[in-house]
Amino acid sequence: MKKILNPERQNASYNCYGCCPSNPIGLKMEFYEDGEYVVSTWLPNIDFQSYTNVLHGGIQMALLDELACWVMMIKVGTAGFTQHMEIDFKKNVFICHGAVTLKARVREIVGDLAYIEAYLIDKDGVVRTEALAIYFIYPEKIARKRLNYPGPENFIRQ
Repeated sequence: MKKILNPERQNASYNCYGCCPSNPIGLKMEFYEDGEYVVSTWLPNIDFQSYTNVLHGGIQMALLDELACWVMMIKVGTAGFTQHMEIDFKKNVFICHGAVTLKARVREIVGDLAYIEAYLIDKDGVVRTEALAIYFIYPEKIARKRLNYPGPENFIRQ
């Protein structure tokens, strides 16, 4: 697996809820490239629970949406916006069970839509939540101009 560096860390106004390491209430996600997948490992804590010891469904959606966004930026090579997201909460995600793995890849691109499948997997390899995120994607030239997309070459892989 190759670590993906975040070029936005250089931007003074950067405070993304999903991936900014200095956002005090954020998820602080980091990403890796593993073949066709973008992967993240994340450790839940009680600040993100719903029922006692259960990870809130909205947080699960935010994790999977953020991951899908990184798939769009890295694998599709552009930026855009979530148009639609289908989520299937298969089993509870228990905070006390430790880190979860999030894994996503491009299913297909149809016109200006990228279909990205994403999974939240527990430490035993059980898929707890899965999603299909549909992203409206801009051509790279427009994404660079309108959204300050830095280009796929700036997400340095180590």
